[in-house]
Amino acid sequence: MRDSGAEAIAGMEARGFIFGASVAANLALPFLPIRKSGKLPCETIGVDYALEYGSDRLEMDPASVAPGQRVAMVDDLLATGGTASATAALLRKAGAVVDRAFFVIDLPDLGGAKKLSECGVETAALMEFEGD
Repeated sequence: MRDSGAEAIAGMEARGFIFGASVAANLALPFLPIRKSGKLPCETIGVDYALEYGSDRLEMDPASVAPGQRVAMVDDLLATGGTASATAALLRKAGAVVDRAFFVIDLPDLGGAKKLSECGVETAALMEFEGD
């Protein structure tokens, strides 16, 4: 993670806050919370994205990212990649450079790493659990 060039760490609600904030603190980098709609007490920008069962929205404070700032995403689980790819799109909308994402667990059979790769984000995970 130290070699990723990250200047800030973004974590997706909610378990990404636990892992992302810990990584950010350990690296002495700013932490950027990516929240579900209506949770932040400031003006926000957002992106809507599709889920298997409907849609959702992610939001962030656009002032938390400097234009061109390199941001790495951290979350607990990579499954289909829907939330992570929406997070990358949101951070890029705010002006960040996003090309790395780190997960505790990857479920490779669900295709999340491929989806992120297609939008220019390289992934790494501490462990993988393949399906049957």
